[in-house]
Amino acid sequence: MNSMQRFLTTLSHKEPDQVPYFLLLTLHGAKELNMSIKDYYSDPDSVAEAQLMMQKKYHHDCLYSFYYASIETEAFGGDTRFYDDGPPNAIGSCLQVKDNFKSLKVPDIKNIPSLGKVIRTTEILKKNTGDKIPIIGVVMSPFSLPIMQIGFEKYLELIHFERELFWRLIEVNIEFCINWANAQISAGATAICYFDPMSSPTILPKEIYLETGYEISKKTISAIKGPTAVHLASGKSIPIIPEISETGTGVIGVSCDENLSFVKEACKNKITVLGNLNGLELCNWSVHETAQKVKKCIAEAGQNGGYILSDTHGEIPYQVPEENLLCIGETIREFGSYPLKF
Repeated sequence: MNSMQRFLTTLSHKEPDQVPYFLLLTLHGAKELNMSIKDYYSDPDSVAEAQLMMQKKYHHDCLYSFYYASIETEAFGGDTRFYDDGPPNAIGSCLQVKDNFKSLKVPDIKNIPSLGKVIRTTEILKKNTGDKIPIIGVVMSPFSLPIMQIGFEKYLELIHFERELFWRLIEVNIEFCINWANAQISAGATAICYFDPMSSPTILPKEIYLETGYEISKKTISAIKGPTAVHLASGKSIPIIPEISETGTGVIGVSCDENLSFVKEACKNKITVLGNLNGLELCNWSVHETAQKVKKCIAEAGQNGGYILSDTHGEIPYQVPEENLLCIGETIREFGSYPLKF
């Protein structure tokens, strides 16, 4: 099987030839090309080149067109700070709550240069691979994007005390998110990773999620013209798996703080599980420890398909050594071939 066949078989909750694995590599591309992270993300051709190089090197089952989270706040007038060895971050707030969002308009995707770079990268990846390897695009959920737009503290105040303003901002974000996701799909993305850490019970009580993030994700995901994966970016998922499975998504990214066997059982025949290697610990694991963790994931979630091995956060840290990334693939090829040897 090629990577696309493996991916689609897994989504149908059947066993492919081996457990598929997604190395969600971003910053490592700059390292591969010996470029600074800032220069790397200024050139969409370089990002595409590095993604293709890393897929050939590690033999994982996806290409990842994601740049960095704050690229979406740039669409609303925000700025990004770049670092030498870590992910770029949003600088301050790009929106002011005091303005009541009355004049806030949905950014035009076509007029945002940074988003245009992602589209260019996606088009190059599609041209080079066709339908053989899944291309994973990314959007921040309309519910989680305000953390960067106005700041976490102000956003919590909005949710709890100013629901009218909250919904005004969310309405703009929903339209932006749908447009951004569909633009990536039109450019060649196979599926969209819908990052939504705010919905996790790690951050928000379930009763508030049901009133907010749950309704938002149902409305947004239903309008995205391709498969989606809801990713809680290291947040716990088990208490809201039934609701996430009702949003129309096909995959859920789960936390390393959760028992993978329990997660798999909760998702059985409803939604494919993605995870849950601890990316931060992966920086310091030995090759032996890496292999043991991979085998544990396969044993707990690999049976009967419906499982994609990946990291827990949706982005592998810059500091993870090459030998550990190579070990993941080697271990899967030895122990993750179906029928499983466990």
